[in-house]
Amino acid sequence: MKNETGSPGWVIWFVGLPGSGKSTYAQAVYGALKDRGKRVQYLSMDERRRVYVPEPNYTSQERNQVYRLFAEEAARIAGQGTNVIMDGTAPELSMREYARGLVERFAEIYVSCTIETAVHRETNRPQGLVMAELYQKAIKRQQTGEYFEGLGDVIGVDTPFEENPAAECVIDSNSVSVEQGRDLVLEFLDSWQSVK
Repeated sequence: MKNETGSPGWVIWFVGLPGSGKSTYAQAVYGALKDRGKRVQYLSMDERRRVYVPEPNYTSQERNQVYRLFAEEAARIAGQGTNVIMDGTAPELSMREYARGLVERFAEIYVSCTIETAVHRETNRPQGLVMAELYQKAIKRQQTGEYFEGLGDVIGVDTPFEENPAAECVIDSNSVSVEQGRDLVLEFLDSWQSVK
């Protein structure tokens, strides 16, 4: 089903290091758009990963597979006329470019922060969909060789995050509040002229 204009939905993807604040900003934008009465769906990689791969191993091959499925799911939803907010690290630029190629209107929202800020935030994250103390365990593994069950390559420690200098919107989460970041993205969407 198309939206009221009969056109496909747009897709925006919040990307950045684990602990950068992607989910916080993405959920704030999602809530604001719902309050405006917009047709929008929120897709979290932390949640969708276990749908795509019930017992994830977090290998680089698996990462590529799940991000491909994530992009394709967002494109299907957008093709039915619903706007999509994606929330997932997507460390490789090619993952985001693949998603961009699947939809008519796509934007990358890069949530920037220092690795120190990300480590601090991850330290306080409870065990849930993402392993608790992700960075500390990855750093300890690097230093001592200790094995942690279920801990794959950690972006920012084992694998770099590939920044896109052409990202449509950048939020510096070291200094930008949730409300400021939300408003920055909403202003970007408004300037895009068709927030459906």
